[in-house]
Amino acid sequence: LVCEHYQKVCEDSPQENGVQTNQYSAISPPASPVDQEQDGGFSTYFEEKVPIPNDANQAFSFRKLWAFTGPGFLMSIAYLDPGNIESDLQSGAKAGFKLLWVLLGATIIGLLLQRLAARLGVVTGMHLAEVCNRQYPTVPRIILWLMVELAIIGSDMQEVIGCAIALNLLSVGRIPLWAGVLITITDTFVFLFLDKYGLRKLEAFFGFLITVMAISFGYEYVLVKPDQGELLKGMFVPYCAGCGPVQLVQAVGIVGAVIMPHNIYLHSALVKSRDVDRKNKNDVKEANKYFFIESTIALFISFLINVFVVAVFAQAFYNKTNMDVNAECNMTGSPHTDLFPLNNATLEVDIYKGGVVLGCFFGPAALYIWAIGILAAGQSSTMTGTYSGQFVMEGFLNLRWSRFARVLLTRSIAITPTLLVAIFQDVQHLTGMNDFLNVLQSLQFLVNLQVIMLNCLLFRFWKISGGIVILAVCAINMYFVVVYITALNSVLLYVFAAFLSIAYLCFVIYLAWHCLIALGVSCLDFGSRVSNRPAVFIEEQSEYDT
Repeated sequence: LVCEHYQKVCEDSPQENGVQTNQYSAISPPASPVDQEQDGGFSTYFEEKVPIPNDANQAFSFRKLWAFTGPGFLMSIAYLDPGNIESDLQSGAKAGFKLLWVLLGATIIGLLLQRLAARLGVVTGMHLAEVCNRQYPTVPRIILWLMVELAIIGSDMQEVIGCAIALNLLSVGRIPLWAGVLITITDTFVFLFLDKYGLRKLEAFFGFLITVMAISFGYEYVLVKPDQGELLKGMFVPYCAGCGPVQLVQAVGIVGAVIMPHNIYLHSALVKSRDVDRKNKNDVKEANKYFFIESTIALFISFLINVFVVAVFAQAFYNKTNMDVNAECNMTGSPHTDLFPLNNATLEVDIYKGGVVLGCFFGPAALYIWAIGILAAGQSSTMTGTYSGQFVMEGFLNLRWSRFARVLLTRSIAITPTLLVAIFQDVQHLTGMNDFLNVLQSLQFLVNLQVIMLNCLLFRFWKISGGIVILAVCAINMYFVVVYITALNSVLLYVFAAFLSIAYLCFVIYLAWHCLIALGVSCLDFGSRVSNRPAVFIEEQSEYDT
C-alpha cells in the first residue's frame, strides 16, 4: 500500500504537502505479479511459480530453503564459465597460490551484488531490465541495452568457444572449432526447452552440470595433491611476494572474469519464479533471507570449484618452462608436443593447452576428464547466457514476442560473431581473444554497477558498502583496460580508444550522477528533478529493505 500510495504521489504532482518527491527513490509496480500481468506489465519468463510451504511458526525451515533453492545455483553458473576457468588456470600457472585471496574477495563482492539483484526482483516484482525501462529516458536506456548486449555477446563467445575446445579435446582433434560451435548452438536450443517439462527439472539439470564440474575438477585436484598449507596461506593472507606486472594484471583479470555484468540482470529475473506474496511484507522479508542463504551456498560451491582449478595449476605448473613441458610430452608420446617450443620461456597456458599439459604429466584420463568439466561449464553458462539475453531484450525493449522468436534472435546476436571467430581462428590461438573479451566484460561492469545501485533502495550500510565496491572495482577494471590497450602498441588504436573512452566515461558519469542523487546526494540535482523522499515513505520502506 505504501508503494502504491507513493506511486500515486509521483504521478499526480511533483509536490505533496510541501515535500518534493523523488522519481528515482522508489520502484512501484503493482503489488503482485498477477496484478502486474493484468496491468499490461512484464510477465515472468517462466510459466510456472514454485509454491512456498507455509511454516509460519519456524524461524528457519529447510523445506522453505529447498523451495527457494534454484535461482542462486543458476546464477552461480556465471562464476564457472570457461572464461573463469581460464583465468583460474593462468592465475595458478603465473602466480602459484598467491592470488587465491583475490579470488575469495571477488567472490564476496559478487555475493554482495547478487544479493542486491535478488532483493530488487523480490521487492519490486520486476527484474533489473524492466526497472531500467521505467527509470531511464529513451536514449540512455537504448545505450545501456546495447552495452549489456555487448557484455552478453562477449561472455557467450567465451562460453561457446569453451564448449568447442572441449569437444575438440574429447575427439582428439577430429571435431574442428567451427563444428564444435555448431554442435553447441544445436544442443543449447534443445536444453533451453527443458523448462517446458517443469522449472524444477530445469534447475535439477543445472545442478547436475555443476556436479559434473565439481567431480571433474575435483578429480584433478585429488590427482595433483596441492600443498594444503600454501593453499590456505594464499587464500587468507593478502600477499604476493615477488609478484610483478604479470601477476598484477592476472589479479585484475580475476576480478573481471569472476563478476559478470549480465548476471545481475539474470538473478533479478530468476527470483520471480517463486510464488511470493509481495503484498505481505513478512513474506518479502522471508524471501530475501532465504534467497541470500541459497546464493551464499551456491557461490561457496562455485568458489571451491574455482579453487580446485587454481590449485592444480599452481602445484603442477607454476614456474614451469616450455622446455620442461616439451620434454614431458615427448616422453609420453603426446601428439601436441609442438605446442610448446624448445625455449626456457615461462609456460603460457589456456583452456586448450591446460588440458594438453594435464594429459602429458598425469595421463590421458586427466585430459579427458578436464575436457568433460570444460564442456559442462561451457554448456551450462551458454544456457544461462541465453536466458540473460532474453530477459534483457524483453525488459529494455518491452518486447512481447513468441518464445521461439526470442530464443532465435538472442541466440543469433551472440552466436554469429562466435562462429566467425571459430572459422577464422584456430584452436591454439584464442588466448588473445579471451583477454579482449575479459576487457569488454570489465567495461560493461563499470556501467552495470551504477545501474544496480540506482535501482535498489538501500540502508546506509549497503549504500556505503556499495559505494566502496563501486570505487574499488571501477579502479581495478580501468587499470585492466589501460594495461591491455597500452600493450597493443598502435597509435591508431590509441586514438580510437581515446575517443571511445571519452564517450564511454561521459555515459558512466551520467549514470553515476543519477545514482548519487538516488542515494541521497540532493545537492547534485541541479535541475530540481530529484529531492528527498517523504518521511512516511522512508519509515515504511525500511521494512522492505530489511
